Amino acid sequence: MPQALHALPSIDVSGPRLYQDDTWRPLFAQLRRDDPVHHCDASPYGPYWSVTRYDDIFAVELDHENYSSSSELGGIQVADQPKGRERVSFIRMDPPGHTAQRRTVAPIVAPSNLVNLEPLIRKRTCGVLDALPRNETFDWVERVSVDLTNMMLATLFDFPWEDRMKLTWWSDVAIADVDSPDAVVRSEDERFDEMKKMAEYFRKLWDVRAAAPPTFDLISMLAHSDATRNMPPLEFIGTLGLLIVGGNDTTRNSMSGGLMALVENPEQFELLRGSPGLIPSLVSEIIRYQTPVLHMRRTAKNDVELAGRRIAKGDKVVMWYISGNRDDDKIERADEFIIDRLRPRQHLSFGAGIHRCVGDRLAEQQLRILWEEILQRDLRFEIMGPPQRLYSNFIRGIRSLPVRIVN
Repeated sequence: MPQALHALPSIDVSGPRLYQDDTWRPLFAQLRRDDPVHHCDASPYGPYWSVTRYDDIFAVELDHENYSSSSELGGIQVADQPKGRERVSFIRMDPPGHTAQRRTVAPIVAPSNLVNLEPLIRKRTCGVLDALPRNETFDWVERVSVDLTNMMLATLFDFPWEDRMKLTWWSDVAIADVDSPDAVVRSEDERFDEMKKMAEYFRKLWDVRAAAPPTFDLISMLAHSDATRNMPPLEFIGTLGLLIVGGNDTTRNSMSGGLMALVENPEQFELLRGSPGLIPSLVSEIIRYQTPVLHMRRTAKNDVELAGRRIAKGDKVVMWYISGNRDDDKIERADEFIIDRLRPRQHLSFGAGIHRCVGDRLAEQQLRILWEEILQRDLRFEIMGPPQRLYSNFIRGIRSLPVRIVN
C-alpha cells in the first residue's frame, strides 16, 4: 500500500487528452517540485506511481532486480495488455530471455552496418526533399517523416518494397488508443485481427528465409536464431510489432517534432544555419525535446523504497520520460529548445540500462542526414496550421503537420 500521507492530492497524468492537447507541462512541473514519486490512487488504468524526476527514472531503469518489464506482470505501459492477448516481446521480458532475443537483432544496427546504410539513407533523403513542392502547403508527416521511416524499415526487414506502407499501418494499429474518436482500430478485437494479418504476411516471408541460408535482415536473423526461431504465436506478433514500432515511431515523430521546434525557435534555426557542425547536438536536442515515447512502465517485484516513498510488490511504477526530460535540476533551462547544449545527449528518450533503445544510433543517423540535406538546400519553412497530435499517453505522436517551403 502507498504511504498514508501524500505531499499532493492524487494527480492522474495518464489521460491521453493531456498529450493530444499538449497541456501536460504544468502537472509534471508540480509533481517534480512537490511529490516527484507520486501515487495516483485511481485512474482508468488502476492505481499507479508516477516517477517524474530524471535521477529517479534512471534509478528505476537500472534496477531490473526490483522493477520488472515482464509481460506476465503487466508489461511496459500504464495500460495492462488485454488478458489472453499479451503481445510478448523482448522489451516485455526480464533477463535472461530479454538478453538473448535482443542480441539476435542488435547486429542490424551495429556501427559497421550503419556505415553501410549511410549512402542509401542519404540518397533516399535527397530524393524525398527534392520532390517536395515549393511555395505550396503539404503535410510534412506524410511526405517526409512517414516516407523516410517506412523505407528504412523495409530495408531492415528486406520487406517487399511495393507493400512498405503496410509497415506504417501496422505500427499505427499497434500503438492506437482504441478509445480515441479517430483511432485506426476501435476495439482490442479489431487490433488483434489486424495484428494477426501482419503475422500471416510475415510468416510467409519468414518461412522462405528460414529455409534459405542466413541473410543480413531482421526476418532472417530471427528465423535462424535459437532464441527466436520457435516463438509461439503471440510472441511472434509481439516481437514483430516491437521492431516495427521501435523502428518507426521514435524517428518519425522526431522528424516532425524537430521541424516544429526549429520553426518555432527561429533564433535556433539561424544558429544552426551559421554553424552546421551543431547538427549532432541538434539531433539529440530534438529527441529530448520531442520525447517520442512518453512513458515506460515497470511492476515492482519486491517491496522497495524510491526517493523516500514505499512502493509495494505488485505496484505499477510509471517512468514519465516526458517529465524527466524537463527536469531543471538535471538539465538547464529544460523547457527551452537549445541546440548548442554542453551535454546534448543527456536525455531519457532512449531509456537506459538493459532496455535502452536498441536502434538509438540508427535514429540519430537518419535525423542527422535529414538536417544535413535540409541545410545543404537552404530550405526555409513556414508552418501553415496547428499539428494534429496523436491521442495517446504512450507515444507523443504528430499525425499531420501542414508546412510550406518558402524558398
